[in-house]
Amino acid sequence: MLAITFYSVVLSVHVMAVVIAFGTTFAYPAFMPWARRTHPQAMPVIHELSGRLGRLVMTPAMVVVLICGIYLASDADVWSEAWVTVPLVILIVIGALGGMFFSPNERRLGELARRDLAGGGTLGAEYDALFRRVAAVGLTTAALVLIAIFFMAAKP
Repeated sequence: MLAITFYSVVLSVHVMAVVIAFGTTFAYPAFMPWARRTHPQAMPVIHELSGRLGRLVMTPAMVVVLICGIYLASDADVWSEAWVTVPLVILIVIGALGGMFFSPNERRLGELARRDLAGGGTLGAEYDALFRRVAAVGLTTAALVLIAIFFMAAKP
């Protein structure tokens, strides 16, 4: 007989929240440079959308990841394990990046794109430099997510 425990439900919610919080992280490198190159006029809306996803999807899901993770680590008494602490530190770093780096820079990218494109202009050097910086930190964030998943799954 299948036994579903509260722990297994919380673990499932934890994994679902990870997918919800970080799934789009892996889509950005596939569509942002393409959109910048082929549809530059769409970039103000794309940056606004990115900010909304961060606020309304990623951040709340990260809170769920944290709450479930606290319960799981406490219930199993595994706080001293590297496979718990490393992903926790990564979650905190990514959360901080969201509020202190991605949110203000996505807002700034949207402003720059609107300014540059006004009257039929093209995206300028200031926009491109910030776009590259945000993309690089985005790729680093994706790598951090993969490292956290490795630690949670492999439990080294």
